[in-house]
Amino acid sequence: MTFGISNSNTLLELIQVAPAEQTAIILPESGVRVSYQQLRDQVTAMANALASLGIKKGERVATSLPNGLAAIVSFLAASIAGTAAPLNPGYREEEVSFYLEDTSAKILLCLPDDAAEARQAAQARGVPSHSLETDNAGFVRIAGAPDGKIAAAPSPDDVALILHTSGSTGRPKRVPLLHRNITASARNIVAHYALSPDDVSLCVMPLFHVHGLVASTLSTLLSGGTVAVPSKFNALSFWRTVRDTKATWYSAVPTIHNLLLSRAGEARPAGVEGLKFIRSCSASLPAEMMDHMERVFGVAVLEAYGMTEASHQMASNPKPPEVRKPGSVGPGTGVRIGIMDEAGSLLATGERGEVVIQGPNVVSGYENNPEANAKSFTNGWFRTGDQGFLDEDGYLRLTGRLKELINRGGEKIGPREIDEVLLSHPAVAEAVCFGIPHPTWGEEVAAAVVLKDAANEAEIVAFCKERLAEFKRPKTIYITKAIPRTATGKIQRGAVAKAFAEA
Repeated sequence: MTFGISNSNTLLELIQVAPAEQTAIILPESGVRVSYQQLRDQVTAMANALASLGIKKGERVATSLPNGLAAIVSFLAASIAGTAAPLNPGYREEEVSFYLEDTSAKILLCLPDDAAEARQAAQARGVPSHSLETDNAGFVRIAGAPDGKIAAAPSPDDVALILHTSGSTGRPKRVPLLHRNITASARNIVAHYALSPDDVSLCVMPLFHVHGLVASTLSTLLSGGTVAVPSKFNALSFWRTVRDTKATWYSAVPTIHNLLLSRAGEARPAGVEGLKFIRSCSASLPAEMMDHMERVFGVAVLEAYGMTEASHQMASNPKPPEVRKPGSVGPGTGVRIGIMDEAGSLLATGERGEVVIQGPNVVSGYENNPEANAKSFTNGWFRTGDQGFLDEDGYLRLTGRLKELINRGGEKIGPREIDEVLLSHPAVAEAVCFGIPHPTWGEEVAAAVVLKDAANEAEIVAFCKERLAEFKRPKTIYITKAIPRTATGKIQRGAVAKAFAEA
């Protein structure tokens, strides 16, 4: 890797480093291959189209798209012309409406004949929606977009991407990731895994989260490698896709690893022999699962630690022959990691406390949220809300979450949002949402409710189905006469979850 990786401080520069003829993207379902020059041409053309539609620096371009070339091109183009605001295509109309309002989105991009609820939300809010079409040559463009304006090149301090992170209290917080934050994270990932133009990443994580965007996609593009992007994860065809695309690594949540293990049994799947390593992130990987994966797949499994506020990766176990430790998320990767007590003092090796981080990939603050910033930043350190300790080798071990997020297969769910939906049901007087153990997803969403009028569990679940994406919906509703509280009247979600689990 001798080309200008270290000089790439914007996403526009990031896609300029590889040779023009090198394959940038493979679409496995169609077999289409997109070169770096074709990718640059499409991104530039769409950025100019967005500028011609009136998008200016810092203005948010919302997208509701499945994984694929359109998602990548529109993300990069939006980050150049304005700021990308990708949304989960599984969101319902009410959820899309909230995010469009919260980001002040100026435009919504979707595929033709797709994203009906997103379009309805945009129409209700007066946000223009435009379709992305693909011509016979595989060129993605905004249908009917005018021309005439050229998008100015972004600066490292421009906001490239706006995402939300859910807290256990309050509404989701806006995280403004600058070009320099994201490119710093991508450089860290390239360096830590020694990615090169010979590598092919299989992207199975959604492209509306930093995991899929930064780890699987942008880091690979920065290295000059190739990203294979199926439209969705399919356990039945996964290893055939690995073989056909000549993938050398993939990154996923433990839920996906577990599905692949379940299908494989104890037989090594055909196609796995081309992998150099498997990366796991966005949820805790049990040491037993790591051992099982390495035994069956015959390849090193590297657990990493990431979060939105750090533009994804903060720590990771290294590739062999360096030591990887089951149950650890490895040392910091271009990021300083410390352990802090409640008073703001850094703790010694082996002492437990809150994990705190510093680095060029870490955001300087939430957007328009001084209260959250005051709580989250101490003496230049960002408080992750996770508890852990550093061992004698500087490897981080996470011991729990200080925040009350529900982690369902890597999807971090803020329970307060589900509380609010439940409380809007006419028969619900009180509600508290929490996570319960699940053998596949790690955690599943459950809730306890106190009724003021007659209703049953099925009715409440159906009510949530109309208002929440599938992964957020409570799968179990406990109807009770009272919700457990502390002596001071506070609800502690962990205690509530424990009480109903024991009951």
